[in-house]
Amino acid sequence: MLKNETRNQIRKIKRQFTPDKLRELSLCIMQRLLIHPRIIAAKTILMYFSLSDEPNTHDTIDHLTAMGKRILLPVVTGENTMILREYHNRKSLQKGLFGIMEPTGKPFTAYEEIDIAVVPGIAFDITGNRLGRGQGYYDRFLQPLPHLYKIGVCFDFQKLSCILIDENDVRMNEIL
Repeated sequence: MLKNETRNQIRKIKRQFTPDKLRELSLCIMQRLLIHPRIIAAKTILMYFSLSDEPNTHDTIDHLTAMGKRILLPVVTGENTMILREYHNRKSLQKGLFGIMEPTGKPFTAYEEIDIAVVPGIAFDITGNRLGRGQGYYDRFLQPLPHLYKIGVCFDFQKLSCILIDENDVRMNEIL
């Protein structure tokens, strides 16, 4: 199936769930993330501040911050670029491009200090391939950072047996 066909198929399935049901389904995913050995060991974690149709990361980010973890969130800065900024609390967030809440403050550039990346996606397959929203922000950002252990986060209905990929797509190490 072509990438856009897969995206449309997953969007259609997501529309069958209420926002409350998606939040409920998120709880199990986030509980597994919080007890993941690599998350427990990590000092600096690249996360994402979820949209309403993604596994909800908001409380998890706050929990990890309270545990003393440094949480980094992406900030879209242009048509093809994103940077990272440190998350401190929800008051430091502002709505960015695409309606995504993003932290304010100075850019974080010490990428070698990032221990793990938690990455959203439209779909993932059993070999760790990821299908994003189609703009390539995460793929471009993660490509030069092969040291990062990457965990894809999604609902069960987003896990497919196989998705179409190309040479620019970055594979995840694990899918939750």
